[in-house]
Amino acid sequence: MEGCKLTETCHLERRVRRRREAKEIILTKLSHSFSCSVTKVKSTLTDFFPVVRWLPKYKLKEYVWGDVMSGLIVGIILVPQAIAYCLLAGLEPIYGLYTSFFANIIYFFMGTSKHVSVGIFSLMSLMVGQVVDREVYLAGFDLNEDSKPATPGLDGIFNGTGVSSPSTVNLTLGAYNIECGKECYAISIAAALTFLAGVYQVLMAVLQLGFVSVYLSAPMLDGFATGASLTILTVQAKYLLGLKIPRHQVLVAGKELQDRYKNRLKIPLPTELVVVAAATLVSHFADLHGRYSSSISGAIPTGFIPPKVPSFDLMTKVAFDAIPLAVISFAFTVSLSEMFAKKHGYTVRANQEMIAIGFCNIIPSFFHCFTTSAALAKTMVKDSTGCQTQVSSLVSAFVVLLVLLVFAPFFYSLQKCVLACIIIVSLRGALRKFRDVPRQWRINKVDAIVWMVTMSASALVSVEIGLLIGVVFSMLCVVARTQNPKVALLGQIQHTSHYEDIREYDNLLAVPKVKIFRFQAPLYYANKDNFLKSLYKAVGLEPFIEVTKRKKAEKKAKELAAKQAKGSDSTNGDANLGLVPRDLDFHTIILDCSAISFIDTTGMLTFKMVIKDYKDVGVRVLLACCNPPVIDALKRGSVFGPDDKEMESMSFHSVHGATLFAQDSAATVGDLAV
Repeated sequence: MEGCKLTETCHLERRVRRRREAKEIILTKLSHSFSCSVTKVKSTLTDFFPVVRWLPKYKLKEYVWGDVMSGLIVGIILVPQAIAYCLLAGLEPIYGLYTSFFANIIYFFMGTSKHVSVGIFSLMSLMVGQVVDREVYLAGFDLNEDSKPATPGLDGIFNGTGVSSPSTVNLTLGAYNIECGKECYAISIAAALTFLAGVYQVLMAVLQLGFVSVYLSAPMLDGFATGASLTILTVQAKYLLGLKIPRHQVLVAGKELQDRYKNRLKIPLPTELVVVAAATLVSHFADLHGRYSSSISGAIPTGFIPPKVPSFDLMTKVAFDAIPLAVISFAFTVSLSEMFAKKHGYTVRANQEMIAIGFCNIIPSFFHCFTTSAALAKTMVKDSTGCQTQVSSLVSAFVVLLVLLVFAPFFYSLQKCVLACIIIVSLRGALRKFRDVPRQWRINKVDAIVWMVTMSASALVSVEIGLLIGVVFSMLCVVARTQNPKVALLGQIQHTSHYEDIREYDNLLAVPKVKIFRFQAPLYYANKDNFLKSLYKAVGLEPFIEVTKRKKAEKKAKELAAKQAKGSDSTNGDANLGLVPRDLDFHTIILDCSAISFIDTTGMLTFKMVIKDYKDVGVRVLLACCNPPVIDALKRGSVFGPDDKEMESMSFHSVHGATLFAQDSAATVGDLAV
C-alpha cells in the first residue's frame, strides 16, 4: 500500500526547453525558403506537379482499362451536365464545355487525389449565376433569356451584335477596348469572379489557411447544399413551365432503375445523354422553336475562342463575391479528396489540393470558363467504374474535346426545358437529405438544428447569406456547448484507483470528507460564471455566503457576550453554542481538470479566487490531471504561490493521487490536534 501511495503522489519534473528567439525563427525559415539546390528544385517541382511522381510508375496493363472506362462514362455524363449547368450560371453552353475540358486537364497535372472528378458543379454554377445576373442587370441589360436570337455566332457573342437589346457597355478585355454585349459581359463577369476565387484559394494554400475548412461542419455543408438545391429547383421552374419535350419522368425512371439495380449494372446508365439526344432530334424535326417559339440552346460553336485576360476593372465589383465561392470550392474538393483517399488507402496533401483547385480556376478564367470544384456524383461514378488514376480525367477531357471540335452544332435544337430536367433530377441526392432529418435529430439534435437553419437560410435568403449564417450559427453552437458543459461530482469505483460520475453509475463509493468535481469544457471568460455556479451547487457550499454567516454569528456572539457581561461578572459558556457555525461535512475539494483543454486569464483568476475563497472557510482545493498548458497558465498567474513552492501540494497527476494526499493530510492534522 505504501508503494502504491508513493506511485500516486509523486510529481514529474518538467523538461526544460530552450525558447528560440523570434528573430532566430524568422531567419531560419527565410534561410530554408530561399536556399537553392538541385534536390530542392526537383522536390518543389514534383510537389507542385504530382503527376511527375506517379505517372512514370503507371501500371499500364493493370490500370488502363479502368481509367479508360471511367473516363469515358464520366465524359458522357459530363457533356449534357456541362451544357445544362450553364443555365444556372447565366452563360452560353459553350462555356460549360470549356470549363469541363480545362479543369480536367489541369487537375490531372496538379491534383493528389486518384479519384476526384473536378469540373462543373451545380452549386458553384448557381453561385456564379447569381453574381452574373446581378451585374448584368446593373449594367442595364435585359435578363430575359429569350431576348436574343437563338443563333448568335462567335462575333455576336463577343461584340454584342447578336443581342437584340441595344444596350452595350465599354469593357476592356485584355488589351482590347470593345463594345461588349450581354453574353460577352456575362462571361467577362464570370471569368473575373473565377480568377479571383482561384487567387484566393492559392493564397489560402500559401498562407496555410486550410484550417478555415474545419468551420464548415458536415451538417452545415449538407444543409447548405440542400437549401441551394431548393433555390436551383425554383430557378429552373421558368423552363419547366414551357413546352416539355420529352417528359422529365424519363430521367427519374432511369435514375430510379439505376439506384435499384446498381449492384448488377457494371456501368451507370447514360440517361442524360439518351434524353438529350432524343429531345434534340424531336425538337429539330418537329421545328418546335419555329412553331411555338420554345426556348432552345442555340448554336454552340466548334473550336476554341482566343484566350483573354480577365477584366481587372470588373474584379473590383466581384471581389467579395469570390470569397464564398473560393471557400466552398476548396472545402468540397479537399473533403472529397480525403474521403476517397481514406477509402482506398492512400494519402492526399490538402494544401496541394487547394493549390490545384486554385489553378483549376485561375488558368481557365483566361479561356472563358467559370468556377469549378470537385463534384461528389461524378467522383462516385469514377470510383464505381474502376478508376485507378487521374488518367481517367484525361479521357473525360478528350470526350469533351470531341464535342467541342465535332459534335457541338448538333445540340442546336436542344430544348432548355430538357436541360432544366437534367438539373432537377441531379438534385435528387441533395433533396433526399430531408428524409435523414428525423434520424439526425435522434442522433444529435444540435447537428440537426444546424442543418435546418443553414438549409432554410440558403433557400429563403440567398446561398451566400445562407453560407454565412450556417458558419456563424455552427460556431455559436460550439460556444454554447462550452458555455453550458456537463459537470459531475465523482465517486470511486470499488477496488480501483478510478473515479466516475456518481449520477451516471451505480455502486460508486463517496470519498469521506472529500468532494471531487469535474468540469467538462475549457475554462475561459464566457463560462466562468457557469463554472462557479456549478461548483457551488455540486459541493453545497458557497464560500462567501459561509464567510458572511460566520461574521454575523461572530457579531451576535460578541453582542450577547457584552449583554451578559453587564448583568453578571461571569459569562455562561453554554450561551454561545447555538451561534457557532456548523461543521462542514468535507475538508477538501479536488478539481478534476482532465477535460479542461485550456484556460485563459479569466479562467486562471477564477481558479485563484476559488482556492482563496475556500481557504477562508477552512476547505482545501487541490487540482488533478492538469495538462501542461493549463499548468503553465497557472504558474504564470502565481496560483501555486511564490516560485511555485506549493505546486507539489496543490497539483497532482491523477485524481487518486490527490485523494490520497487529502486523506493523509487530514489524518496528520488530526493526529497533531490530538
